[in-house]
Amino acid sequence: MKLRWDTAVGVLLVAVFLTGLGTTDGFASHDNLAFAFNDIAEVALMALPMTLLVVAGQVDLSVASMLGLGSALTGQLWDAGWAFETIVPVVLLVGVAGGLLNGWLVTRVGLPSLAVTIGTLALYRGLASVVLGTGAITDFPETYAKWAVDTTTVPGTFLTYPVALFIVLAVIAAVVLHATGLGRSLFAIGAQEDAAYFAGIRVKRVKLLLFVVSGLISAFAGVVFTLRYGSARADNGQGFEMLVIASVLLGGVDFDGGKGTLFGAAAGVLLIGVLKNLLTLNDVANEVQVIVTGLLLVASVLTPRLITTVSAWRHRRAAASTS
Repeated sequence: MKLRWDTAVGVLLVAVFLTGLGTTDGFASHDNLAFAFNDIAEVALMALPMTLLVVAGQVDLSVASMLGLGSALTGQLWDAGWAFETIVPVVLLVGVAGGLLNGWLVTRVGLPSLAVTIGTLALYRGLASVVLGTGAITDFPETYAKWAVDTTTVPGTFLTYPVALFIVLAVIAAVVLHATGLGRSLFAIGAQEDAAYFAGIRVKRVKLLLFVVSGLISAFAGVVFTLRYGSARADNGQGFEMLVIASVLLGGVDFDGGKGTLFGAAAGVLLIGVLKNLLTLNDVANEVQVIVTGLLLVASVLTPRLITTVSAWRHRRAAASTS
């Protein structure tokens, strides 16, 4: 029986977790598990729309910059005396606008998403610096901040509310991707865009929608990040785009599009989070953790292709031996 890549990642996640249980004191404590999963909450949230985008053959490298812009805007509006209930919808609208810009440049101008979002990565981070400068805004309302920190968990569990929200959204995204016509359209677009278009799929509209959702979730992640750390800064979330991409690709979602599962992407996120926490508890330097993440990213792209190449070679060899 052939082991699927996403299943293999799930097995590896369990193995790393069991290793932590057996080798590291305090790893399985309620407080540490709450911290470990909450520490990747924003990455996990942004990985959901990224999974849908990559399945459709697209990518959004501006997610972390939109998080930073959302954080900077949250801080600036709070400092200006706005009510937090008003700030959140405004930040979400900015996220939608950013997603619309990405989607418009890809679907209407015809530019590749990789090039577009590299540009908007710099644009949104620059706008965050314009909005807030190099300073920081703190002292956010405890009424909202307490729901983002790892010391507040869903009663009876070690799950924080951002992680619980991720689980709910992940279930919704999984249903959309694997049990609806829209999900089938995403796979069709990623596998062969021209064929999907001639099959009657509204390719441009679907891709535009995906970029809008990505911008929306990324801006919301900026609000969560701000409340979790109690600090709004223009450089919040810098480098998170690598973690998001690494999580999705590690979970077996093909960067060329048309293949992947939401379960695999979620397992990839959790694997990176658990491994990061385990390395931190064992006093491994942050620079080494970055190297490990980079190696995982390379392995997640290279290994499936090596498996495919070796499998094709064995099939050709078997065919040659029988002819």
